[in-house]
Amino acid sequence: MNAPVSTSMPRALPAEHRDRLLRAAREVSFPLGARIFEEGQDADRFWIIRTGTVDLDMRVPGRRAVVIDSLGHNELLGWSWLYPPHVWHLGAEPSSPLRAYQFDATGVRAACEDDPEFGRTIALWVGEVVAHRLQAARVRLLDLYAPRHSGIIL
Repeated sequence: MNAPVSTSMPRALPAEHRDRLLRAAREVSFPLGARIFEEGQDADRFWIIRTGTVDLDMRVPGRRAVVIDSLGHNELLGWSWLYPPHVWHLGAEPSSPLRAYQFDATGVRAACEDDPEFGRTIALWVGEVVAHRLQAARVRLLDLYAPRHSGIIL
């Protein structure tokens, strides 16, 4: 089933490319607690969250997986599909019932190769998401580990 055009897609995508991407979408849902993907598995698809929330987690030897970020409405779930070796770096599990647009990574990568402008737009969008998440992780680490009253400004 093709997804309807949405005006609430990430602002980084021009309308033409946003619409093209959404035409390749399939609507899916995941119940609370279902695993969406596991660290180390092939990253063969990605999602844009419509409703609900997802926790991104990381395995820690001898302990339960540690939640390192949470995503919600209109956010991209998964970026490993775009960059070789196309393997998930984290795991993902809904923290509330989830509805999302799902995309086949191979098909989107092929469309990116066939249309360099579309590919550039997708690469910039995903790169912007990755950069934002790395910055957010940096701030969380500073908040956790920077000495109090050290003069570090967040």
